[in-house]
Amino acid sequence: MISQLTGTVVHIDPKYIILDVQGVGYRVFTTSDIMSKLSKEKTGNKSAQSNLRKNDKESTGIDAEGKKVTIWTYLAVRENAMDIYGFLSLAELNFFELLITISGIGPKTALSILNLASIHTLETAIQTGDTFHITKVSGIGNKIAEKIVRELKDKIEKVSHLSRSESEKDAMRSAMKNDSDVLLALQSLGYSQNESREALKKLPKEIIETNGKVREALKILGK
Repeated sequence: MISQLTGTVVHIDPKYIILDVQGVGYRVFTTSDIMSKLSKEKTGNKSAQSNLRKNDKESTGIDAEGKKVTIWTYLAVRENAMDIYGFLSLAELNFFELLITISGIGPKTALSILNLASIHTLETAIQTGDTFHITKVSGIGNKIAEKIVRELKDKIEKVSHLSRSESEKDAMRSAMKNDSDVLLALQSLGYSQNESREALKKLPKEIIETNGKVREALKILGK
């Protein structure tokens, strides 16, 4: 089992990266959020590779080739393929592995879920038993959301390492309601659901007030 890889990012595709580990290129499927984090990293002054990076950036919107990273990995073995799924933190990997324990959810579906919702949003929904806001905030279908909440409710402590009191759960429900209000505000200003959700995912966690979130989201959408 391949559990971790450390190497240099030599190519980035919209759905995966190619990680060069001592001359061997591994294709690692990962989330759009991780792609975004990689794209913000400085790649150094490698003028000889500048044209290649420019072409890749034009086709993928990402310019992170040449960055050395450590990826926590899950190896999915099928009859006709061996696929590697990778994450920047052990917590992300652990949550991914929890998702694939749910009946009917395989690695590709689990990765799609993590592309739609952050671990924080999913944990909040699971611990509060609230599927309505998770479907509204992330766009995950109601049936899948119900499955996640129902089947992971007793397992989530292994990932979050947190025991929530009722007052904390009330605060979490309030935060999710706040996010729903932000989405409604952005959509009322003419932005699509997808645009609004993507902006919401990028908001700094320290911003908790609705008006502040809307202002920051508008800055993100205006870039």
